[in-house]
Amino acid sequence: MTNSPHSPSTTLGHGGPRVSRIGLGAMGMSGMYGATDDRESTATLHAAIDAGITLIDTGDFYGAGHNELLIGKAIAERAREDVLLSVKFGALRGPDGSFAGFDGRPAAVRNSLTYSLTRLGVDHIDIYRPARLDPDVPIEDTVGAIADLVEAGYVRHIGLSEVGADTLRRAAAVHPIVDLQIEYSLITRGIEDEILPVARELGVGITAYGVLSRGLLSDTFRAGGAPADAADFRTHSPRFQGENLTRNLRLVDALADIAAAHGVSVAQLAIAWALSRGTDIVPVIGARTRARLTETLDALAVSLTPAELADLEAAAPAASVAGDRYAPAQMAALDSER
Repeated sequence: MTNSPHSPSTTLGHGGPRVSRIGLGAMGMSGMYGATDDRESTATLHAAIDAGITLIDTGDFYGAGHNELLIGKAIAERAREDVLLSVKFGALRGPDGSFAGFDGRPAAVRNSLTYSLTRLGVDHIDIYRPARLDPDVPIEDTVGAIADLVEAGYVRHIGLSEVGADTLRRAAAVHPIVDLQIEYSLITRGIEDEILPVARELGVGITAYGVLSRGLLSDTFRAGGAPADAADFRTHSPRFQGENLTRNLRLVDALADIAAAHGVSVAQLAIAWALSRGTDIVPVIGARTRARLTETLDALAVSLTPAELADLEAAAPAASVAGDRYAPAQMAALDSER
């Protein structure tokens, strides 16, 4: 393992925008992982932009609009061209925070965009994507509606999220798709079988979320066990429950030994692994504080040899992870898992 500089940016997809090598995921700034601090979140967003992170990922349903409002205020103090906004839409939520499906109808696409533009305080979205596939609406209709918004100047590029290879092909036949946002990590590698090869065939980039497996691939839970905050998304995640968590933490302990030997953190190893998979893969890391952001950015300087990559994969084989990445109802909604 050596420390060496990495290119600070890459092209997202064939003919897509130039983006920072790592993106910042903002979901955790709006309560999905427990209590948050808007002032620290804003400081983290500013620090990320100042450090050269251009890709900021959000969703109109994160905190029921709170996340977009937070980002909108933060980026108002920066040049618009320094920020590339990636926005997911379509998730339906109840007043109690519950999820109630997805709406990918063309009318809903236009309506959702209108509200996002207002909350973010911008005149266009750089990458707009449905959060999931609406099973009742052909993907061609949803993508066609976004394509109309591209032509009108309100959207620059079209992305997708958590769709399978067939859906990706159908969407790309309607309009160029710059990226597929999907979970991909050292211990979540299902996309390698079919989805990733098809994305590469079509020239579609991958914005990988869950690179730290929601904090599992870090030092966060090694001492304290399962998350205690009932509002924390992870309290409902099979990988953080009971014996599953105990088994998964053994994998993390093995990674921690490797990390300690090289003077880096488990999280930095996990990010470096994701970066090693190719320049068409952009990890989107959910840093909620400036300290976590610094740890994330330092991972750019970690270069792993083929032997070290093999050691990591042997220490935490994907087949050994216990529990699905989402609860059963959410897994059933994933086109990527069909």
